[in-house]
Amino acid sequence: MTTLYYSHPDFLAHDSGPGHPECADRIRAIENALAAPSFDALIRTEPPLLADIKDKIALIHSQKLIASVFNALSQPGRNNLDPDTAVSPSSTNAVLRAVGAVCDAIDKVCTDKANNAFCAIRPPGHHAEPDEAMGFCLFNNIAIAAEYARTFYQLERIAIVDFDVHHGNGTQTAFLKQPAVLYASSHQMPHYPGTGHPSETGVGNIVNVPLDSGTTGAVFREKYKRIIFPALHHFKPQLLMISAGFDAHKDDPLASIELVEDDYRWVTQELIGIAKHYAGGKIVSALEGGYNLNALAASVAIHVKTLLEA
Repeated sequence: MTTLYYSHPDFLAHDSGPGHPECADRIRAIENALAAPSFDALIRTEPPLLADIKDKIALIHSQKLIASVFNALSQPGRNNLDPDTAVSPSSTNAVLRAVGAVCDAIDKVCTDKANNAFCAIRPPGHHAEPDEAMGFCLFNNIAIAAEYARTFYQLERIAIVDFDVHHGNGTQTAFLKQPAVLYASSHQMPHYPGTGHPSETGVGNIVNVPLDSGTTGAVFREKYKRIIFPALHHFKPQLLMISAGFDAHKDDPLASIELVEDDYRWVTQELIGIAKHYAGGKIVSALEGGYNLNALAASVAIHVKTLLEA
């Protein structure tokens, strides 16, 4: 498989504040892990600064939110968009390149220039609502990319699988009434942001799988085999996207699910199999959470290695 890897030094410049768990060291840890010789075959790709970036963001987000975020980015010092979500002028290119990375990955994968891609980007995106930045997230990278793929490549069935430990409320909201996009999420409940109950089904295109505190890898796998994988097989996606959060790891400080690296290898391998069956192997994966640096680095490494060896 040809696997693209998107990252950039600009992601280090996004200043989320002292002691904030969503910090630049997350990207440094990933970069160090993927510098090993076993990752030499990765196609390292620079996320572009797109001239039409606001048009792409507007595929999901309101003009009011776009104006608010860019206004905050233009102000001196650090500005909080919500109690957890800060920006400063040095964040600007990180925000632009995060959206640029996922959209460029869509272009490459949808035109068969690559089989799959992993975007090591920050700030993350899946909590960003169409009208609101929240939960460390400014713009919803994965949702923007999915809508870009649907709109510009006329895809009729796009699946997003979100295994971050927090429910992707923003992604769910973005596609709540869009049957061309299946959103399937596993997440700890009760937990931030408080959404993701199984009764939230959209127009039959939303699949929520809550996980109790202390859920083990065995239970996680059983729920995917019983609920999420059958939904994907029924949907038959032409493109599979992954909101790749690694904060369900047993060592993560922000949650209490008990996954280990091999669980991420397993779920990635299973998703690759589904993508090969229905989508010609087309996968675009984007970093969301993961806040223990060692666990994050090891989990991303096994996720990317699995993509690379598919």
